[in-house]
Amino acid sequence: MIPTTSSSQVSVHSIAPAQVIRGSGAWNQSQASISRLFKNPLLLGRSQSTEALRSKLCCDLNANGLKVYQQNLEHDCCELDLQRIQKDFIRQSCDGVISAGGGKVLDAGKLLADRLDVACVTVPLSAATCAGWTALSNLYSPDGAFERDQGLKRCPDLLVFDHQLLLKAPVRTLASGIADALAKWYEASVSSGSSRDGVIQQAVQMARVLRDQLLIDSLDAIREPGGVAWKRVVDACGLTAGVIGGLGGARCRTVAAHAVHNGLTQLEACHAVLHGEKVGFGILVQLRLEERLGGNRLAAQAHRQLLPLLRELGLPVCLDDLGLGHASLNQLQQVCQFACRAGSDLHHLPFEVTPGALMEALVGAAETSPVLP
Repeated sequence: MIPTTSSSQVSVHSIAPAQVIRGSGAWNQSQASISRLFKNPLLLGRSQSTEALRSKLCCDLNANGLKVYQQNLEHDCCELDLQRIQKDFIRQSCDGVISAGGGKVLDAGKLLADRLDVACVTVPLSAATCAGWTALSNLYSPDGAFERDQGLKRCPDLLVFDHQLLLKAPVRTLASGIADALAKWYEASVSSGSSRDGVIQQAVQMARVLRDQLLIDSLDAIREPGGVAWKRVVDACGLTAGVIGGLGGARCRTVAAHAVHNGLTQLEACHAVLHGEKVGFGILVQLRLEERLGGNRLAAQAHRQLLPLLRELGLPVCLDDLGLGHASLNQLQQVCQFACRAGSDLHHLPFEVTPGALMEALVGAAETSPVLP
């Protein structure tokens, strides 16, 4: 925890995990560090597609003298699961949490460890998110609707970012992670681009460099899993994006892209769409709002640059792609009203956005504006 001061306020940043072990074979390398943190950990997971992999992780931990208790989420990161698993944690006399999976599993493990005040290890099994890094968890309803985010006291004690494990994930998850990481620039540049705080300025510029690298490397990363570009991209999505959030903190905010994601989660038809896929669509919506309501011609240019890349990555760029081509007006209004609710990140935009204006941007997210002289 590093405090940063200015003439007007003091802010405390949870910048990074206490230790990061990265690269091919990181899991094997991490065993000694894990053994120093606890002896009877809870290993938390969820997806059936990673069940065999988690069983292998459990065997490795047991072989190194740990007594591991395995437990699975039944839903996304939600109170119903957290309360159940917390009781099991206490009943089994566990002394720490190892969370292995995607973003919602990592969020649940971090939040559980935070509430119990025990050590936490995150083991991402895809590069779809930087959740393995951050001191933040998102809470959802049992039905998968976003409810709120929850700041945590600190980042994980250990992040194991093993490229061999990440290679086993579907390509779709990496494309989703690329979209989520790209949002760091498009949102932070709006919410914090004019900040006078040096650390915030540096976080925003890191987000710009991150965007540039993803624009260059993303397609090669998708085409050649395990290659040089792939390694740069997975590290960018899972690690660098987390650094930006750690440095920028609450003052380097998410804006409309994540607000649109949060609104879309209110519809059951979108629950099979990955987090980053919804965020990527949200970037297009935000740029459309900046162009139409904010009069920002650079936003129109950014939209024209980003749209073909998202399409080439197989990411959703319109309501049809999200499975909402036949959504009712009431359903779309529900998305917009949630995204525009009081306290929403959408209101970090420098202009007012009504549910009606957001509806127009949702419907026209994939429209290409003419190039003006």
